[in-house]
Amino acid sequence: MKKITKSMTIEKVLKIDQSLADVLMGFGMHCIYCPMSLMETLEEASAVHEIDCDFLVEKLNEHLKNKNAK
Repeated sequence: MKKITKSMTIEKVLKIDQSLADVLMGFGMHCIYCPMSLMETLEEASAVHEIDCDFLVEKLNEHLKNKNAK
């Protein structure tokens, strides 16, 4: 299983699993398909949206772990 890190771009995260878009949007990142997602890291996007990046990464990895456990 791949592990999400805060240095990954949003695009790379979504390439790992498209269902991670639901987690990102749940945190208020509704612009995940905008051109900035190609180059903006989770850490940068979190700063812009005033989101705790470590908590976001934890939830993204939790989502992957739960999905792969099924």
